[in-house]
Amino acid sequence: MSMITTKDGTQIYYKDLGQGQPVVFSHGWPLTADAWDAQMMFLSSHGYRTIAHDRRSHGRSSQAWDGNDMDTYADDLAAVIEKLDLKNIVLVGHSTGGGEVSHYIGRHGNARVAKIVLIGAVPPIMLKTANNPGGLPIEVFDDIRKKTFDDRSQFFLDLSAPFYGANRPNSKATQGMRDSFWAQGMSGGLKGQYDCIKQFSEVDYTPDLRKIEVPALVIHGDDDQIVPIDAAGRLSAKIIKNATLKVYPGAPHGLTATHQDQVNQDLLEFIRS
Repeated sequence: MSMITTKDGTQIYYKDLGQGQPVVFSHGWPLTADAWDAQMMFLSSHGYRTIAHDRRSHGRSSQAWDGNDMDTYADDLAAVIEKLDLKNIVLVGHSTGGGEVSHYIGRHGNARVAKIVLIGAVPPIMLKTANNPGGLPIEVFDDIRKKTFDDRSQFFLDLSAPFYGANRPNSKATQGMRDSFWAQGMSGGLKGQYDCIKQFSEVDYTPDLRKIEVPALVIHGDDDQIVPIDAAGRLSAKIIKNATLKVYPGAPHGLTATHQDQVNQDLLEFIRS
């Protein structure tokens, strides 16, 4: 397996396919780089080099006790980018990964980045606060923490339904998508996944979004039951200087799977534009 070792000794797994301009993907919680397989195969078949890593404590990367925080996630991403000496990158983040790629720019700048794509992403902030009245109350995330700790396996099985919209009439979700979600989630470590809940819910990415200087594409489903569009994608598209918002009518949070062909085509068109 392809691994890099970070400065604190954590091993980060990554996959690296194809040749050409690099497109770097960051996955959602509690998934792995495998969540991007269809996008990677499609774009690499169209002349791009695609790279995706497993976030620390997820998938095949080390199950770290420490460093399960967004600052370190962004630095781990930077370590992969610098190890492979990637330049002129298109950064693509889904859900928590959208926070990670935004925070990468916040901490490491725009120099290596050509464009950024946020898909069903958590920025600017998911938590309801005085400054973010449209967010979700802390009790929602406390419940996620409790269910993750008490019976992670059952919770991931249950969560896969709203994640892919399987609980909606005429859903495009399949049992295979739900099984893959469970399998990817269970390949990670409890401690790191538990810590990550705070990172995708309570971190305010607004300062990071304001530092994005490159063209941005924000994709969000308007039936996202996990990261509601009004408090996420619509706000991010307003904050980022040069952003285009593309709304997928009726699409769920896991739209990279349920709307795979549409996402692939939109990514290709944006990268080529």
